[in-house]
Amino acid sequence: MSVGHAPVSGHIPATREVVPRWEREGATVARLQRSVDAVPDPGAEAGDSIHTWLAERREAGGFRVERVPFHQLEGWGFHPESGDLVHRSGRFFSVQGLHVTTDTTVPPEWSQPIINQPEVGILGILAKEFDGVLHFLMQAKMEPGNPNLVQLSPTVQATRSNFTGTHGGRAVRYLDYFVDPGRSRVLADVLQSEHGSWFYRKSNRNMIVEVDADVDVPVYEDFRWVSPGQLGGLLRRDNTVNMDARTVLACAPATDPDPRALHSDVDLLSWFTGERSRHQVHSELVPLASIPGWVREENRIHHEHDRYFDVVAVSVLAGAREIGSWSQPLIQPRGTGVTAFLTRKFDGVAHLLVHARVEGGFLATVELGPTVQYTPDNYAHLPAEARPPFLDLVLSADPARLRYQAVHSEEGGRFLNAESRYLVMDVDGTQVPTEPPPGYRWVTPGQLNALLRHGHYVNVQARSLLALINMGAVRL
Repeated sequence: MSVGHAPVSGHIPATREVVPRWEREGATVARLQRSVDAVPDPGAEAGDSIHTWLAERREAGGFRVERVPFHQLEGWGFHPESGDLVHRSGRFFSVQGLHVTTDTTVPPEWSQPIINQPEVGILGILAKEFDGVLHFLMQAKMEPGNPNLVQLSPTVQATRSNFTGTHGGRAVRYLDYFVDPGRSRVLADVLQSEHGSWFYRKSNRNMIVEVDADVDVPVYEDFRWVSPGQLGGLLRRDNTVNMDARTVLACAPATDPDPRALHSDVDLLSWFTGERSRHQVHSELVPLASIPGWVREENRIHHEHDRYFDVVAVSVLAGAREIGSWSQPLIQPRGTGVTAFLTRKFDGVAHLLVHARVEGGFLATVELGPTVQYTPDNYAHLPAEARPPFLDLVLSADPARLRYQAVHSEEGGRFLNAESRYLVMDVDGTQVPTEPPPGYRWVTPGQLNALLRHGHYVNVQARSLLALINMGAVRL
């Protein structure tokens, strides 16, 4: 495999054959599926060499992250009136209070700290074919909240403050491919939500852009071309492919809808629209100092019963990043999450059980999430009848029914040591019926892929699980 190191040429073919849209999209799906199954070089199937390279980049980076008290945050402080934790530039993000009321969740009302980051960032993966196999240009990127610091990330992973230079650091590499994608083929480009429990109405632009095989792309030391098949192997490892890469890979045109789906696309959309309509949710930003049940101390903001999460502060050294040192707040969850899809086959077609979830930070009240998306420790004090549906089924799973199990980090730029145990579990009709409880629906992976052409339909945890299927880490 040869990779050029010349400057970006911006080569545009003189003409491009006009192919009907449905043929072009079908060919892209088939090409990605072939690339998932391809092994470009011996021993690469499990991504061993890439895993080693990630470890080398981690050692070479000179990274350090330390917890500090809030008063040691450089450029950050608590607003004297609202108590909000803000940056002096007015950019990046702030930690504010959120008050939520709803008529369909338990509890029906609550308050919490939440990250408000109204900027739309770019999560972009550059694609290119080598010897007929599609590859993605991935980055070994340090994020202060990742437990192992460096994980495989998209080619570009940047907030607007980052790529407009608010931080005063060096320019974001490869950004031009995504802010001016017209010179390449766009395989995916859609606004998707971030964690609705910790972000207030946050969206990022998820993009996959392909350059022609004859275009030279410079490859810097923290970047590497990785095939979908290699990514499938890496996704079977704990804390290796970061959340931002997973959400973009979920948006890849990987699966066609199956006409044998239990519910037609029209029926699925009608059900989803009904779920959005029946939930009455009111979310309002309020002063952080005013929210009941939360306590501010010198080095953390925490719930009075030490549940859910803390807001903490860190100081960071990161020589390989656009800026070499900084400090910032992070959200630190309490306990490891459990995120799972239950799966059944109907007429030989694999289906996933989705949940129409209400989260306080969603833009549109409800998005489709996994069957289970909970932190068990937050529910340990509740009686059995008040525990979330299917959680205990997953926690007591027969290992023989697990098609997939690994621990993955959530967004490392805003969350500290936020990990979830991701699972895909086979069930039968005695465990989950064909007609599941209200708020749940059987859908095919192809139907979820189709919904991901549109923003704010499928939440980030469900996208992480769908990325495993798209890249072949899970075979249904």
